[in-house]
Amino acid sequence: MIITPAATTSAPGRKRLGELAYRFQLADPACRQAVTAILDAIRERGDEALLEYTRRFDAPNMTREQLQVSPAELEDAYRNMDADLMKSLRLAKERIWAFHAREMEQSWIMTRDDGTITGRLVRPVASAGLYVPGGQGGKTPLVSSVLMNGIPAAIAGVSQRVMVTPPNAEGKVNPALLVAAQETGITEIYKTGSAWAIGALAFGTEIIPAVDVIVGPGNQYVAEAKRQVSGKVGIDMIAGPSEVLIVADHTAKPAFIAADMLAQAEHDPQALAILVTTDQDIALQTVVELEKQLVLLSRADIARRSLAERGTILVCASLDEAMDIANDIAIEHLELMVADPFSWLPRIQHAGAIFLGDYSPEACGDYVAGPNHVLPTMGTARISSALGVETFLKKSSLISCSRAAFLADAPHIVNLANLEGLTAHARSVSVRLEKESRKQGGKPLPPRT
Repeated sequence: MIITPAATTSAPGRKRLGELAYRFQLADPACRQAVTAILDAIRERGDEALLEYTRRFDAPNMTREQLQVSPAELEDAYRNMDADLMKSLRLAKERIWAFHAREMEQSWIMTRDDGTITGRLVRPVASAGLYVPGGQGGKTPLVSSVLMNGIPAAIAGVSQRVMVTPPNAEGKVNPALLVAAQETGITEIYKTGSAWAIGALAFGTEIIPAVDVIVGPGNQYVAEAKRQVSGKVGIDMIAGPSEVLIVADHTAKPAFIAADMLAQAEHDPQALAILVTTDQDIALQTVVELEKQLVLLSRADIARRSLAERGTILVCASLDEAMDIANDIAIEHLELMVADPFSWLPRIQHAGAIFLGDYSPEACGDYVAGPNHVLPTMGTARISSALGVETFLKKSSLISCSRAAFLADAPHIVNLANLEGLTAHARSVSVRLEKESRKQGGKPLPPRT
């Protein structure tokens, strides 16, 4: 854990802090080469290679027939679902659905007085692949990932939604994942994971169909595979380890701050937890709370390593300076634990998601608040947004020129095309002008208005 005084929060110091958010993702040559080999094998050998990797790393006895989750397995999943958990899952589904329903874009057209019609046609992609991590061999099913990825795709109207997730050693998928998938309308599910699953979704195999868009979190092999297939297919983003930056003033509660830092730290040793506070006492009390709460966690070793290697506490001179730091880092999760958080909202320029007030921990956003928890990391909140319905939409421009509008615009088009040296462009206009002139017996066309 690093506690840094305000002297280090100069612009160069803030730049170094910003580097914390993406340093992890510097390409690992060994990972990159391994993923390239995996993708080549899937492209060339399809299901044969897919089964080889699945047997080697996940389920030793997996057969080709078992790769797809069967209707019986889907039905059994509901029978094995705890009733209280089912209520929580459906509450989360309802909240996420209501939030994302407002994101749906509509097609539109506009007309000019000269009769020209322009517009935008909004259509969903035809197919989407959802990657869901296994979660400790299926023992910690990430149902929230299913909901956060599946619901926006459903709202967008994607007709074919395919889910892939690694099986456990017995070739099974946790029932909670299967229920969550069905609750979002997904019934085509395959038991495979890591880079080979991404390859199967990108290139298609005999069993798994190729898709147009691939979304979902995963380890560095999944992230690298998504990077390599991007362009052939659309992807949501290249996500790094989870991040949080907490801005706190003298009113903040150190116990809350520590709990929220640990909530990120327990994800991964590479997770990034930062506190920026205007109060030295808050900083010191938070360190005490971190030690006190660490011993209560099931993943204490992971959280401790994360805090030791990447955890940072900054003491700065003012909240203005704290906001500058937050904007420089462009964090995934930004928490404002200050006296009047909404008054500071206009100062925030870059953040994946913003949590305002003492009772808005990042965990609310992970599960039931409604907004998506698939967020830009590694400083990319500066240029990108959370996963949403738009991830699964594409837009086509509409143009219909009236005869009068064409005749009026033709000289301008010819001028600009000739300037750019694109004589065929100019000719595509002039040939129409010539035809119009012939229709009028060779008379000059009326002057443009």
